[in-house]
Amino acid sequence: MSPRARRALFTVVLFFAVCAVVGTLLQRRVGAQSAEDESQLRDSLKAFTNVYALVEQNYAEPIAGDRADDVIYDGAIPGMLQTLDPHSHFYDPKAYARLREDQRGHYYGVGMVIQQQRDEQSGRDHVYVITPYENTPSFRAGIHPGDIIVAIDGKSTDGWSSDQVAKALKGPKGTHVQVTMMRYGQAKPLVFDLVRDEIPHPSVDLAYEIRPGVGYIHLTQFQETTGQEMEDAINSFGNLKGLVFDLRENPGGLLSQAVDVCDHLLTKGQTIVSQRGRAYPDQNYTATHGNGGKTFPIVVLVNRDTASAAEIVSGALQDHDRALIVGETTFGKGLVQTVYNLSENSGLALTTYHYYTPSGRLIQRNYAGVSLYDYYNHAGALPADSSNREVKLTDSGRTVYGGGGITPDEKIESPEPNSFQKDLMYHNVFFRFAPVYVSDHAVDKNFQVDDAVLGDFKRFLTSESIEWSDNDMNGVQDWLKTRIKQDIETIQFGQLQGLRILADWDPMIQKAITYLPQAEALETTAHKVEAEKAEARMNSNSGTAASTTPQ
Repeated sequence: MSPRARRALFTVVLFFAVCAVVGTLLQRRVGAQSAEDESQLRDSLKAFTNVYALVEQNYAEPIAGDRADDVIYDGAIPGMLQTLDPHSHFYDPKAYARLREDQRGHYYGVGMVIQQQRDEQSGRDHVYVITPYENTPSFRAGIHPGDIIVAIDGKSTDGWSSDQVAKALKGPKGTHVQVTMMRYGQAKPLVFDLVRDEIPHPSVDLAYEIRPGVGYIHLTQFQETTGQEMEDAINSFGNLKGLVFDLRENPGGLLSQAVDVCDHLLTKGQTIVSQRGRAYPDQNYTATHGNGGKTFPIVVLVNRDTASAAEIVSGALQDHDRALIVGETTFGKGLVQTVYNLSENSGLALTTYHYYTPSGRLIQRNYAGVSLYDYYNHAGALPADSSNREVKLTDSGRTVYGGGGITPDEKIESPEPNSFQKDLMYHNVFFRFAPVYVSDHAVDKNFQVDDAVLGDFKRFLTSESIEWSDNDMNGVQDWLKTRIKQDIETIQFGQLQGLRILADWDPMIQKAITYLPQAEALETTAHKVEAEKAEARMNSNSGTAASTTPQ
């Protein structure tokens, strides 16, 4: 069989494999298909095979190589899955490998975030270092944000995508890779000999005491290490008087880790989440270990892109009155996907359950008749006070809503950037200015963005043909100073310092801190409700024992 024929056969077999997984799940709890159903399925598969054969043989251009994969990977399979729901998804081998890497929370390489960007002066694309992770080979070697990767092991990266560069940088632990960089202000390229190592990619990217006795934790996603990371972060604070738990932009991840996080914060035996599907038995998850009596007020900060597993955590803490939820109404993803490993290391994430919060809420947003673009951009999202949303009660009797995300207890609007801010971000000016400034200025721990630094920044904008005025600058001066300081100190002191600078300024975080007294009152109510329930259970058990005692 020719390579072309083998490739065509593989794509068809892969499509059938996906169909088989979907079909098996859909039929598992409704019994065997009828003869009519089986005949209809055979006819549908035969029709697909005939169409694919006609396209492959007669299309005006050859359907070969990557194009053949695209027909299945980007066409037939996604088209089938999108008729089901917005979250069932097919992963080609590259995407599936990235998914597994994200879930594991580590990989083997040199430890830096890279991105392909256009150089506005030359009009050429380069792969830039966005930031090296701290305590990794690239960080220890002195690689900076803004460095341009021009060669790997002596081979020019001209024309390479960021994926190609990333693949070349990764490799077995202990192996060497030579990376050549261009850095602003350096006449000659810098050559780094790096030894690959295991690179942890923690889901908790920032955890520190933002106020005396008040902890701040930012959680980026839910991966295999998240539960342990959260426990370590909380324990690192010592005598915690309050916690701001930031789940903004968190897209979710592993259900098991959402359960684990809640288990550290709730009382043993409390329900965390339940899931109901058609192909598998319903499941109910409870706190099996509990917080051991270690409690403190919690404010959970969310926004419109807080989704999935992050909504499970938010919903459980809200329903049990364990935390005050502040920010914006969350995304509204109440579907659970099971990931199946298919042939050739591809994967299928198929919706197999709906999940429900402890109060019984299904928070999935409506997607019927909504395009994927509109769905992911929140078009048609229900308002927080919509009268047709299902109403449930928390443990203490507070009203909460289903359908359309987790509604915050206290609303905090995300700051809306003005046109000047949008223009600066579009041109990525802070990232580009920082290497220019650091190249000929000393930066120490006392660095502040004063008038002299702002003067340098204004001259940089002018040199880059970016329009500005004093009114533009004065209107957003605190934001400007924070962003300039963040990127400069990230180069000089590392990613964590840059993240702390932004968090110390962030108006949503600062507002969330002011709600800690309300969270404390909520926690007191939660303790009271739990104590009353425990007493009621004791009385019930005592009554049962008394009624069965012989007289």
